[in-house]
Amino acid sequence: MSCEDSIDAAPQPPDGYRVVVGDVAVPTRTVLQAAESGEADPAARLFAKWGLVVRSGAVVDLRVAPGWEDRARIGWGHSTVPAVSVRVGACPPAADRTQWLAFAGGTWVAQPGCVPVVVRSGGGQAQVHLGIGVPCDGVDGQ
Repeated sequence: MSCEDSIDAAPQPPDGYRVVVGDVAVPTRTVLQAAESGEADPAARLFAKWGLVVRSGAVVDLRVAPGWEDRARIGWGHSTVPAVSVRVGACPPAADRTQWLAFAGGTWVAQPGCVPVVVRSGGGQAQVHLGIGVPCDGVDGQ
């Protein structure tokens, strides 16, 4: 994913997002609405749009958690191709202050589910759960 794919920059993540591993912000919504994607890949039948928000200067890796590779895909940017993993390079800030950069994209799934995504940055790692079409009942860190 290219830094030029960023669609916005802000001094902090937007409302409705939470920060994980210090450098990435993901939606806090319980359910992200999914609709038919039109993709040929069976693992990408439905798509839930959401923006990925990344701290400028951070290198971030996101990966569909083990065991979900045949059921989910992720991707952001202008030429988004649904994939099992995505890397965001160290994008410079738009000004001399720390900024958060937003990228359009989201998550594709074979069927609605609570999709675990592993997020790595700056030596830290966390797993977040995204309710794609259904809530993540009883899962911490939805």
